[in-house]
Amino acid sequence: MYERILVAIDPSDARRTALSTAGEMARLTGAKVHVVHVVASTVAAGAVLVLEEEDEGQAILKESLAALRDLGVQADGHLVRGLTPEVPAAISAAAEDFKADLMIISPHHRNSVSAFFNPRVSDAVAHGSRIDILLVSEGEAKQ
Repeated sequence: MYERILVAIDPSDARRTALSTAGEMARLTGAKVHVVHVVASTVAAGAVLVLEEEDEGQAILKESLAALRDLGVQADGHLVRGLTPEVPAAISAAAEDFKADLMIISPHHRNSVSAFFNPRVSDAVAHGSRIDILLVSEGEAKQ
């Protein structure tokens, strides 16, 4: 079974479901969990636009680690900074560095036109990974 689970989170509420799932799996298997959150920026009209402030990212990471530890799960994590096109590679690199044998990601549902021009992070990670991936729906997190 899985021994090292990487959970990729973002600021959306979907992270709670991913964390809950990772916590449940880790409790059952004794797995270690590593949380990665990419604080992203984008480029528009030649300027770099910050999409999330670093202190916001730190707060999300801290909250996520506390939720896992409250479940009795051994967890750590880190922030990565990058441009939006670099997010899938940053997540994959974090999984390799952690030697994860499972990645848990929440896909975001968008219309097909926007998905064509900007593929979902979960799709890009899944297509480029050699590690098992669990895509967790954006439903309600279990209490």
